[in-house]
Amino acid sequence: MPIDYKNYPSNWKTEIRPVILERANNCCEVCKVKNGSYIFRGFLDGRAVYQDSEANVYDEETGEWLEQNAYAMLEDKNGNIDAKAIKVVLTISHLDHNINNNDYSNLKALCQLHHLRHDIQHHIKNARETKNKKKGLQELF
Repeated sequence: MPIDYKNYPSNWKTEIRPVILERANNCCEVCKVKNGSYIFRGFLDGRAVYQDSEANVYDEETGEWLEQNAYAMLEDKNGNIDAKAIKVVLTISHLDHNINNNDYSNLKALCQLHHLRHDIQHHIKNARETKNKKKGLQELF
C-alpha cells in the first residue's frame, strides 16, 4: 500500500528516513538483508531462509549467514515452483505505530516481510474497524 506522505513531517524523505537507513547500514534491522537487493525467500531443511544473488543463504529471522550454495533447493513458501526474486525495499517502521512519534529510538529500518510482521496486529485491528464501520457497527471496548 502506498505511503501517504501528507501525514509525515516535511523532512521525512530528506532527513529522517536517510538517517535511519544509514544507522541500519542500509539493511533490515531484523534479517540484515540489503536494501535494493534481489532475494529468494523459502525454507531449507525446514528453516525459514533467504538466498541472495551470490548464492549466500541466511536465516530469515536473524540474518545469520548459513552457507553459500548455488544449488540450495529452497522450498517456496507458497508452493510455487516458478518463484521469482523479490526486490527488497526497506521501509521505516514506527515501533509504537504512531506516525507522529518520529523520535529516532521509535524508528527502525525493516524489509517488507519484517515490517508486515511487526504491523500485523495493527493491520488486523484496522481491518476489523473498517469492516465494522461499513456494517454500521461500533466497537464496544
